[in-house]
Amino acid sequence: MSASPLPLIPLPASVTLTEGAAPYRPADPSDLHLTVTVDAAAGGPEAYMLRITERGIQIMAGGPAGAFYARQTLAQLEHDGEYPAVVIEDAPRFAYRGVMLDVARHFQPVETVKTYIDHAASLKFNHLHLHLTDDQGWRLALDSRPALVEKASTTSALGDPGGHYTREDWTEILEHAASRHVTVVPEIDVPGHTHAVGLAYPELAADPVISDLVLETVETFGGGLPLPGHPYTGWAVGFSSLKHDDPEVDRFLSDVFTELARITPGPYLHVGGDECHGTDPADYAVFLEKVTAIVAATGKTPVAWHEAGAAAGLHPATVGQYWNYVQPEPGQDAPARAFGSRGGLIMSPADVAYLDMKFDADSPLGLTWAKGVTTMQDAYGWEPTAILDGVDPDRILGVEAPLWSETARDLADIEQLAFPRIGAIAEIAWSPAGAHDAAGFEARTAALISRWKAAGIRIPTP
Repeated sequence: MSASPLPLIPLPASVTLTEGAAPYRPADPSDLHLTVTVDAAAGGPEAYMLRITERGIQIMAGGPAGAFYARQTLAQLEHDGEYPAVVIEDAPRFAYRGVMLDVARHFQPVETVKTYIDHAASLKFNHLHLHLTDDQGWRLALDSRPALVEKASTTSALGDPGGHYTREDWTEILEHAASRHVTVVPEIDVPGHTHAVGLAYPELAADPVISDLVLETVETFGGGLPLPGHPYTGWAVGFSSLKHDDPEVDRFLSDVFTELARITPGPYLHVGGDECHGTDPADYAVFLEKVTAIVAATGKTPVAWHEAGAAAGLHPATVGQYWNYVQPEPGQDAPARAFGSRGGLIMSPADVAYLDMKFDADSPLGLTWAKGVTTMQDAYGWEPTAILDGVDPDRILGVEAPLWSETARDLADIEQLAFPRIGAIAEIAWSPAGAHDAAGFEARTAALISRWKAAGIRIPTP
């Protein structure tokens, strides 16, 4: 593969500049003399070849997604109305390339979600994981359980206004994502992170467990202690749980995930399963076994945070999402490794892939619990297949960059946390493993920042 001096993120698999050839400058910017051929013989559905000569532009793609990604590359190549003479042959390293947006702690309107989809798709991400429920609110209207939005959606973290997505909103998000070749992965987090469920259905909720960690979080960040029947607007985690042995909880799970499967076209439903500190481990295992079976019965593939790997009876198709560190803490790697013989793994190590971490120590946005400030160099400097010993690299389905919203109140906050580090995760997810080059990535990022700013993206000043 030849190194690319061009401002391309993620770096394509092969970039060859045509020496001595003149750049292509169309007389009319609206008429690029562009020909697009979609043919399965051109490679996988996301693969493409892009050829630019002084006479025009040719795209040959393995499928509509490949043609879309070729256009994203083409947009990055344009400079002052000119395009370099180049041949690019490209295909993704990982099939799953995701971003996550937490709309539960701080609700985000439909237009913000659509804009974030646009940002992600421009960098060749193909999944949007929406964290729809947490202690602070429930964000999706369901016909089977209308009380969830009637009683549990009106507030956000820090006492900010809440909100929820109607069925029409949900359809709008799904259709916009599909038009950008992005699959939406909805998450209903259970059995923990469920204080909001207790506002609508108090009979389903166990009593809060107030641990030292909860007390420490409240002391540091405020927000008060959680009280049954009252909205929670703080940041503490791990105190809430649904009851594990109640038939009404079983009916609730069946109602929620069956309806969610019916209204969501993508193959994945995320069941959460993280930070269940208030749930006995044996009860937790039974709960996760039950909920993954319910999801699988709908025809969808369950996804769970990596702690769920400790449940021996977890549905065998379940995909694990790893969120601990590049160097796993004691006890965190074993449950994650268990997904190597189940549905595989999505890698989201918090100390390098969490976009809600502070990008510098002075930033008013973001947190530092994941081993401190996460720089762009940190976000770029890791290898997804090297974290969990004993897992076949082929069982790593891909990479996801979560953005939790404790401090992100609006699109401006989201963009300042995401950019430019989102480009690092995009490159890790798309580009060949041997192509990683920190110095080259920084140079290409610097060249793109002015374009991002010109497009109205809020990027923090170094």
